[in-house]
Amino acid sequence: MFGAFRPTNPLSGGLLWKIPWRLSRHQKLRQRSRLQRIDNVVATLDKALAKEGVTTHKLDHWKAEMPTESEMVPRDKYTVYDRYEKKYRKGIHKVPKWTRVSQRVNPPGF
Repeated sequence: MFGAFRPTNPLSGGLLWKIPWRLSRHQKLRQRSRLQRIDNVVATLDKALAKEGVTTHKLDHWKAEMPTESEMVPRDKYTVYDRYEKKYRKGIHKVPKWTRVSQRVNPPGF
């Protein structure tokens, strides 16, 4: 325990990789661009399938249920519902795989 190889305070306990409690402005910018790219893909698919005269249930459901990035309030863009949090919201960057999973709809009232 004593000597040249004693553990330092940060390494001896606690959370080693700390996540800030709020998103930086750069993370917010990238999150908005992710949402916009998804909206562009949905619009392109819809236009291409309409030209062919084909519709899909999944695409119609997405357009009916999911808001576009411009329709979303900032609270929904950057936070998600979590029943274990104090105010039932937590930053989207604390969700596993948050850059790959679309989190657009939260329970009503939260």
